[in-house]
Amino acid sequence: MSVVAGELMTRARSGDGEAFRELVEPHRRELQVHCYRMLGSFQDAEDALQDTMLTAWQGLGGFEGRSSLRTWLYRIATNRCLNARRSASRRPAKEWDIPNVEPPEPTRMGEIVWLEPYPDTLLDGSVAVPPGPEARIEQRESISLAFVTAMQILPPRQVAVLILRDVLGFRAAEVAEMLETTVESVNSALKRARAGLRTTLAQRSGSEGMPAPDSKEERSLVAEFTQAYEAGDVDALVALLTADVRMTMPPMALEYLGRDAVGEFFETVVFRPGKIYDLVPTRANGQPAFAMYLRAPAGGIRHGVGFFVLDVRRDGVSGITRFEGSVLPSFGLPRSLPQ
Repeated sequence: MSVVAGELMTRARSGDGEAFRELVEPHRRELQVHCYRMLGSFQDAEDALQDTMLTAWQGLGGFEGRSSLRTWLYRIATNRCLNARRSASRRPAKEWDIPNVEPPEPTRMGEIVWLEPYPDTLLDGSVAVPPGPEARIEQRESISLAFVTAMQILPPRQVAVLILRDVLGFRAAEVAEMLETTVESVNSALKRARAGLRTTLAQRSGSEGMPAPDSKEERSLVAEFTQAYEAGDVDALVALLTADVRMTMPPMALEYLGRDAVGEFFETVVFRPGKIYDLVPTRANGQPAFAMYLRAPAGGIRHGVGFFVLDVRRDGVSGITRFEGSVLPSFGLPRSLPQ
């Protein structure tokens, strides 16, 4: 610990709240991302982060300096997230709530319904230090919706071990101390978590790779998608989808797989008569995303009715995750737009 950090620690332990904030602020953003990976919810991650900071402030006198402050904070955050994952109060699936509209029969009912997107603007500076030397998963992959969804399927302890070891690069002994277990237990959980992750991600990957973020290839496909969506051209939209496209709608459990199923949903629900939309582009989870605003029939205010994130491959749009309009404020987007 540097001299300056040592002085801040001394002041913080004496009750100086400003000194404590200076100590932990460099780690705040990366801890929020860590909580998000574990919980799959932007709001839950923020709650866990606040709980972490409060616990750290109250327990600062017990920090002995055997590990770095960053490692100590990760220990607290991880255990707060594990407690949240074990809680029975996690949100249930939401029922279909569009009056007088019957959705097509879903291909299947999804098991993950508490997912929320994470704004790319908050990813800047989210890693105060480079991942440890034992990290195996690239940062872009580790924030994608596919990865975060997979984390919600795995058992909580396996999730913690996988993220701490393969995403952040902590050593097995460090993780064992964080979780108050043995190195052997950590290694066993990591082996099972890696196998589960491979199985889940294999179900969502295709033969074509992903274009680079914000590349000309990605921008071209997104522009075509935007044009077709705002025009309400279902045929043009379906032509941009991959054969194995997957559409999900958390917190509703409905899932539609394949061009025909997604196309039918567009035709019967999204673009039913009188429904025309404007899209406002942004990015979430390292992926193209849009806020969706419904145009009023006679002009006037356009109300935000949804938000979706695209999975993009070189052969087309392979995934559409549709969220409710309640996530718009997290992206600094208004609930409505003027005419």
